[in-house]
This record gives sequence, structure tokens and C-alpha cells, in this order.
Amino acid sequence: MQKPQSAKRIGELSLLAFTFFEGWFPVLTLLILQYLSPIYTYLLTVCFASLTFLTVLIMQGKLVQLIQFSAYRPMLLSASLMSLAFIFIYVGLTWTSAGNMSILIFLQFFFSFVYFNVIGREPFSRQHLLGAFLMAFGALIILFPENWTVNKGDLFIVMASAIAPIANYYQKQARQQVSSSTVLTFRSFFAIPVLYILAIIMEAEPQWQTIEQIWIYIVICGVLLMGLSKILWLEGIHRISITKASAMMALIPVFTLFFSWMLFNTLPDTRQLMAIVPVIYGGYLLTRSV
Repeated sequence: MQKPQSAKRIGELSLLAFTFFEGWFPVLTLLILQYLSPIYTYLLTVCFASLTFLTVLIMQGKLVQLIQFSAYRPMLLSASLMSLAFIFIYVGLTWTSAGNMSILIFLQFFFSFVYFNVIGREPFSRQHLLGAFLMAFGALIILFPENWTVNKGDLFIVMASAIAPIANYYQKQARQQVSSSTVLTFRSFFAIPVLYILAIIMEAEPQWQTIEQIWIYIVICGVLLMGLSKILWLEGIHRISITKASAMMALIPVFTLFFSWMLFNTLPDTRQLMAIVPVIYGGYLLTRSV
């Protein structure tokens, strides 16, 4: 059995690795989107992610959990909502920057507060209220630049952030009956046929020559950024508190802005620098115990 301190250390390292991979996600996805349409990008990425989840599930000896029908309702709801959220993210990234995406996706903490504390009438403190205000203020800095025209890509990311807490709510229900790897495997295999049908209807089929040019980035996104990173997140929060995990997530937009500068030579603009502080600190206040 792992000692508490050893388990905590593993959890911290898992979360640190998770933030590193997640920091790369919008940057490499933007690179792929220069060649492929958003739904086909998501489809190909999730195909490799599904293989990663299935491999882990087989190694854990929990393949039989995929036919545990009592967990199907929350898994279906979680898979549907999370797939929709990721569609919005991929579509949104065709119009916005990696930096904006990494900051605005943090709003899922704000929407969780609205859904479960304000609407759901769960008790909350002044600290949580201040955190929600700071996050909303930071988001407005991103959404409404000097000319007061809203970027539709940013709006898609905000919609994804609004969906994520509900999807996570049902994912938590499913997790009470089956393992995390089962939930992730089910979600990815559910998404593949849905995304394929949507891609055929809505987008032009990509040429194989185009896919061959960027296949290595698709594999990296699927196996590492959509696959391994999600497992690291679940392993991390299993060993350390959600508060600490959420605080460590503040590293994600920092990594993203740095990687974006490395790959695209784009420095963070004034709005991003002004927004990142209230959004991240507000998220910390919302997840911190009173």
C-alpha cells in the first residue's frame, strides 16, 4: 500500500504532467486545423484517444465494465455533452487563438458555481462570490475588445465551458459504478460514429495526402493530449484535493501562451495578460474550501 505522502507526491506529479500536456492541446490543435476541418480533426484525434483508453482498460482487466448497463444512462449523457463541448472547442479554435481558448475554458469553474450554488441553491461564501465575479470580469476582457465586437470563436469556447460542468456531473455519477477508464473508453467510442456522421454531412472529406502531412500531430494529440492527459487528471485528483488540483490548473494557460510563442512566435497580447490574473485567481477562490 502506498504511503499517504508517496500517494500525494504521485498525484502532484500526475497533475503537473497533465498541465504540461493540456498546455500543448490548443497549440497543436491549431496547427492541425490549418490543414483539416474541425470535426474531422476531432474525429481523427478521438480515434487515437479511444485506442489509448481501451488499452488501459484491458490492462486493468475491467473490459467487462463496458456492458454494465446500469451505468449507461449517466455515461450516455456525459458522452453526449462532452462530445458537444469538444465540438465547440474545435470549431472555436478555427476563429480564436490558443491563448484565448486556454483562458476562457477556465470559466467551467464559474458555470459550476452558477449551476450548483446559485441555481441549485447550494450554500456559498463571499469568497466564492468574489471568485465568480473575478472570473466573469476576466472573461469580459477577452470577449469584448476595444472595438466591442465579439469573436465568435471565443463564444464557442465559452459555450464549451458552460457545458463541461453538466457533463462532469453525469461523469461523476457514472464513476460511482464503473472505473474512470471505462467512462473514458465509452465516451470516445460513443463519439466516433456521431462525429463521422456529422463530418460527412457538414464538412468536405480531407485528402489522404493532407492527413499524411500532419499524422504525427494527430497521433500526439490523440494518444497524449486527449488520451494520457485525461488519465493523469483522474489519477491526480484521486490522490490530492480538488482545490490543489484546480490551483495547479492555473499553469495550463501559462504553458499555452509559452508554447504558442515557441511554435507560432505570437506573444500574449495586453487583453490576455489583463484577463489571465482575474480568471485564474477567481477559479482558485471558487474551488478553495472556506
